[in-house]
Amino acid sequence: MSQIAQQTNSRRRFLKTAGAAAAATTLAAAVPHVHAAEDNTIRLALVGCGGRGTGAAGNALSVQNGPVKLVAMADVFQNRLASSYRGLQRQFSDQVDVPEDRKFIGFDAYQKAMDCLRPGDVAIFATPPAFRWVHFSYALDKGLNVFMEKPVTVDGPSSRKMFELADRSEKTNMKVGVGLMCRHCQARAELYDRIKNDEIGDIILMRAYRMTGPTGSAFAEPNSGRVSELLYQIRNFHGFLWASGGAFSDFLIHNIDECCWMKDAFPVRAKASGGRHYRGKYVDQNFDSYSVEYDFEDGTKLMLGGRNIPGCHQEFASYAHGSKGQAVISTSAHSPAKCRIYDGHNAVKEKLAWAFPQPEPNPYQLEWDDLVEAIRQDKPYNEAWRGTEASLVTSMGRMAAHTGQLITRDAILNCNHEFAPSVDQLTMESPAPLVADASGSYPVPLPGLITEREY
Repeated sequence: MSQIAQQTNSRRRFLKTAGAAAAATTLAAAVPHVHAAEDNTIRLALVGCGGRGTGAAGNALSVQNGPVKLVAMADVFQNRLASSYRGLQRQFSDQVDVPEDRKFIGFDAYQKAMDCLRPGDVAIFATPPAFRWVHFSYALDKGLNVFMEKPVTVDGPSSRKMFELADRSEKTNMKVGVGLMCRHCQARAELYDRIKNDEIGDIILMRAYRMTGPTGSAFAEPNSGRVSELLYQIRNFHGFLWASGGAFSDFLIHNIDECCWMKDAFPVRAKASGGRHYRGKYVDQNFDSYSVEYDFEDGTKLMLGGRNIPGCHQEFASYAHGSKGQAVISTSAHSPAKCRIYDGHNAVKEKLAWAFPQPEPNPYQLEWDDLVEAIRQDKPYNEAWRGTEASLVTSMGRMAAHTGQLITRDAILNCNHEFAPSVDQLTMESPAPLVADASGSYPVPLPGLITEREY
């Protein structure tokens, strides 16, 4: 069977379970779900010690159904590892056992940290997404379970690699969590059930917005020269497409994915516009605004608006419009979702038909509760394929805006422009995958002029 045919069959299989919090596997277990009876502790290695990695480790250490311990940490920045360690040690002193000889710095640090684990333990991947396939592959070789932050890919070639790794992980009964935590939200789960029960009728339109000011490291100032060009781009990873897929992929993926959950499908094509309006001194590759029209296979549309311009109207929410009424998928940021349903399309109090009761459990914690429960009970649990699909269709919309072309799923999947083809070979002395010109400027998307690749 050809690779494309295999991917198509796998995609069909996946779409049947796209609404589930964890993709089921039915193959024989090769990775032990817990260790020997005399030691039931799940050991963690944290690879990527920034804010998101530290938060993920904190959620993992907060799981209540058995002992969990952090035993190794890895990063390319000494100060970030040290800061993360201090914060976790203060909060979880009895569960953090990371002596100096299990703190690793460098591009091979991920290997050294995972070498401290036993089969069935958990590796946490919270580096920039460009490194995801490299780290996931090593975890597979080591027989480890994995939690990896979204997005898990940034372009077509890395998506192809991750689909292959996802298939491998299913065959070993590996437990894999992906940081699309909205899929674990109880409010959204009940809303999904209500939509499936026809409470808003047939979905005819979806809308999603993440319209804010500057976000993360998306607005990157020129390199001051205090660190190498490679480390500068990694530190400002939201500003560089090779490292993160840019602000579009790293942030808008949540709105896209929660809408795809409610629709029970992923889009198959996208057309988009966007532009750089107020970059000033900033040298990153991002647009300031994005407007994407996603098409699902049945013709339904998802309209997505993204903007990072101060002083403008701000909105951070997703909606589904049906033939009977509308659903609010998220209200403001990711949590609490405050999901609700209105009769008709005017979201006014008098038309409110249902609302999820408050307060809501934290989905960042729920995704870890679910993963650890699956490990301890040896339940099927693998989000690798779904996470890759969400990352791919997010890149599809970004590529449509950056090229000015209508981009299909097959077009982005089979695009040969790999942003960082040698990312697995980087060292502290390596040049950066993206090279600035003599003026210090980096290549940026030019819609309509560069149409076969994004820059």
